[in-house]
Amino acid sequence: MTDPPPPIPARLAAGAFLLVDKPRGPSSHQVTAWVRDLLGVERAGHAGTLDPNVSGLLWVGIGPALKLLPLVLEFPKRYVGAMEFHGEVAAAELARVVAEFQGPIYQTPPVRSAVRRERRIRTIHRLTVLEAHGTRALLEVVADSGTYVRTLAVDLGEALGLGGHLTELRRTGTGPFSESMAVSLAQIADARAAADQGDPAPLDRCLHPLAEVWKEFPQIALRSAAASAVAHGANLARGGILATSRAFSRGARVVLIVPPETLIATGTALVDSADLGGSREGWVVDTDRVLADPAGFPLAWKRPDGRVPDAHVK
Repeated sequence: MTDPPPPIPARLAAGAFLLVDKPRGPSSHQVTAWVRDLLGVERAGHAGTLDPNVSGLLWVGIGPALKLLPLVLEFPKRYVGAMEFHGEVAAAELARVVAEFQGPIYQTPPVRSAVRRERRIRTIHRLTVLEAHGTRALLEVVADSGTYVRTLAVDLGEALGLGGHLTELRRTGTGPFSESMAVSLAQIADARAAADQGDPAPLDRCLHPLAEVWKEFPQIALRSAAASAVAHGANLARGGILATSRAFSRGARVVLIVPPETLIATGTALVDSADLGGSREGWVVDTDRVLADPAGFPLAWKRPDGRVPDAHVK
């Protein structure tokens, strides 16, 4: 028999994600503000901005989940877009050009983008023609976070020598999470009303625990002394490691835990996991966000100058 879920106010305080089905019209910021007000929390944030006229899966984090939103940005995004070419295109020619756009591509953010307009590389993991007829096509795109799908469509039209643009765009997935898991703003409002009337179950089903995200990343289990240092903001060195959940490469995002499932922090690997053996000296993870309460992890030692040591055990 499983334990019952904690009361909704406790769930909100502990942090949670909502997978919101954003409608066309409002901005991602406005949708996030509505979710914040519906839940009665002070702060909420979103990962992966959707333009006002784009619909689909929008991640909203509340409480400690805000610190994990950068992990959500690591997931590839999946879109379905309707495209209008400025002339008829043969199916064989469309298939040929679409194949050329799969893999790493260069992109420059559009003029109206909120980020600096610098050329960057993004990977198109999959670009599929779902339907095509005359001047219209329905495309599915799986791409790195930060890929401008409208710019991709314009470039595709230019490569065909016809020109073209998107007429409709919807985000249908983020990593292993699909639009079938998303809830509408109306559903959140109804769930909040039910919770206020004594039935927390509908709202509880809207809230996704933090572990659903961080368990998608390589996990490094820490020794107790190392966990204490990391909880106070230190980096991690080889001697503080008990085990790793799976292989990872230098530059990968990793999560640092105390077994079995207490999340301490997130960080960036400074070495490949294959290089963790041998010497117990040297940094292996650059810690960026601490999620554990330092008060629950008293420091085992300090340097003579009073500074927090790096998280390794001698």
